[in-house]
Amino acid sequence: MKFRVERDVLAEAVAWTAKSLPARPPAPVLAGLLLSAIGEELVISGFDYEVSSRSQLPAQVEEAGTVLVSGKLLADIARALPNRPVEFSTDGPKVQLVCGSSRFTLQTMPVEEYPALPDMPKAAGSIAAGTFAAAVAQVAVAAGKDDTLPFLTGVRVEINGDTLRLVATDRYRLAVREILWKPEIADLDAVALVPAKTLHEIARSLTGGEFVTLALADTEAEAGQGLIGIEASGKRTTTRLLEGEFIKYNSIFPAEFTGDAVIETSALIEAVKRVALVAERNTPVRLSFSTGQVTLEAGTGDEARASETMDAVFEGEDISLAFNPGYLLEGLGALEAPYTQLSYTTSTKPAVLTGRPAADADHDPAYRYLVMPIRLTG
Repeated sequence: MKFRVERDVLAEAVAWTAKSLPARPPAPVLAGLLLSAIGEELVISGFDYEVSSRSQLPAQVEEAGTVLVSGKLLADIARALPNRPVEFSTDGPKVQLVCGSSRFTLQTMPVEEYPALPDMPKAAGSIAAGTFAAAVAQVAVAAGKDDTLPFLTGVRVEINGDTLRLVATDRYRLAVREILWKPEIADLDAVALVPAKTLHEIARSLTGGEFVTLALADTEAEAGQGLIGIEASGKRTTTRLLEGEFIKYNSIFPAEFTGDAVIETSALIEAVKRVALVAERNTPVRLSFSTGQVTLEAGTGDEARASETMDAVFEGEDISLAFNPGYLLEGLGALEAPYTQLSYTTSTKPAVLTGRPAADADHDPAYRYLVMPIRLTG
């Protein structure tokens, strides 16, 4: 095998593909990147039986071939190379890498022991890359971190015609985001439960292109029976779906609210951060609403205490709500709106955060962040 490729293109492709490599591979070959040169392109692949990644980039190929080399080492080398064309060539069981005056010799791994990458599923539709990444980030904050309950660590992807809905929950909060997309089939109806961490990393890494394509291997399965594939700008990745039945989340949202308050988002975030400085682990921040204002408080008894009052558009009977400050801050940060509308029923039932472009504008229901309040004592 012998080929030449541009340094910047190589470094970016290797770095992206190497992100999917396992930190503790179950087999040595799974720590490698597979380099296949043929025609006028180089394909770099990685796979750990759960997630596969594949990058295609232009290359001047003199001799076609395939080699397997250490992914981490190649990523480190590619990042450090001077800005000159990079030449690869095989020399028996080794690979020679030359870039300007820099020379490296890499040991190869047995290609025949490397597992075959899964095929890319059939395309289901496409969506703007930035929109998809932002939507995934908004819901991923609510996904669970407890691997003993795998179905709570995922993002539920629901496709219904030209509507794509993303949902995640850890049982203490729940995030839902709806966006429009371009389906391949007008009446497509499909569901997939995707690992939240993996989906977030993939979506964030594919914002360089204009659109991303989503593909599902088994559109009739609730979860666990197929793959989801995501492709953009010469990069392709697949990941296995999670098993388990997702919760019936629609019934969790209150059918109607008894009141709501509108507050400037950035000011509320800063106030929560300040007041939460005195909050002990697992203790809440209290929001007490009255006409035209909200008072934030934390700390009780002989402990350190903090309070802050700020403007709020509020009408109705006075009420106090208490929330985990971390959950509240993550929801506020995910809104990406100048103003926050907090809608509630009672102090013990779920509250819902939505965004507003202005204090006197309607709220945007496309993104909803539901958070369970903490019951106040005393």
